[in-house]
Amino acid sequence: MTMRNYRWCVAIAAALLLAGCGGGGGAENDSGNGKAVALTKEQVREALPDDEAMTGWKESTRPTAVEMDKLYRSQACPIKDNAGCENSRFYGASTFRHDDDAATVTFLIIAYDSEQAAREAYDVLWDGYYGKKAGQRAKTFELGPIGDERDARFGSSGFRGEPGAVAQTRVGTTLLWTLAASAGKGGIDEDGVRDLATVLAERARQAQNGDAPSAALGG
Repeated sequence: MTMRNYRWCVAIAAALLLAGCGGGGGAENDSGNGKAVALTKEQVREALPDDEAMTGWKESTRPTAVEMDKLYRSQACPIKDNAGCENSRFYGASTFRHDDDAATVTFLIIAYDSEQAAREAYDVLWDGYYGKKAGQRAKTFELGPIGDERDARFGSSGFRGEPGAVAQTRVGTTLLWTLAASAGKGGIDEDGVRDLATVLAERARQAQNGDAPSAALGG
């Protein structure tokens, strides 16, 4: 995965920031009867890791969520006919950097109107786009019991063999991505990516349970 790809991810987050993050937008709250909840825009923003959740990292782009429209569908689901974005409601991103080892991480969320919609989009987006972002020679690795569905790949690509990784998880009505990279070898590893993806998944679960997301690195 090249650093150019990650600059693209940061650019997405910057575009979201410029778009602003207004109020919530309705969602059916089914937490009382055991059904997965469709998150509001504000809940998507709160589910994204923030400064308090990312000890040791510096915020590059604050957590931001926007209503899904034609522009954001083309960014979140950049495959034919924006497949995978059907019945999506909101799109969110936040980005961080770790200066000690020149590492970066981008968190992305697509919130759907139902668990079925998120489930149907999972393989479409992993097989069609996100699963390829760690390079052609990337290897899969286990995330552990994170979310309802999960996949991850770790690779080395680009002119200098910079390490890069992508983790995709589904938590209820949301699809989540953790995109990590480093300018040099050793900046990121599987354990680190696993920890980052776990924080995002736990925060998404907390939001769908109606709680204020509080999961944090080392927490």
